[in-house]
Amino acid sequence: FLEDYDFKKTDKKYFETLLKGVIEKHELLDQNLLPYLDRPLNKLDPIELCVLRLAMFELIKQPEIPYRVIINEAVELAKKFGVTGGHKYVNGVLDKAAMKLRHDEYQS
Repeated sequence: FLEDYDFKKTDKKYFETLLKGVIEKHELLDQNLLPYLDRPLNKLDPIELCVLRLAMFELIKQPEIPYRVIINEAVELAKKFGVTGGHKYVNGVLDKAAMKLRHDEYQS
């Protein structure tokens, strides 16, 4: 993957952390997503599901990253790679998740 794409401006170590973390923790991430979804995981667009898992990993495992940054990046990924309008769904799910998972930060 790193050979096929231009990663000159990418933090390769962080990219690897995300990639490995999402793969290793996908069941935990899915369990944390379920309360905020209005449909089963298998009915989500595959890109939306991947973006949601990635953002959920960051919300749970990367507390130093502000939740607003995580949501914004997820929405941008969904706009770029997802189905038309899918970014709105991603935004709504992650906003609800951040309200609970990052309650103190969310309130400030």
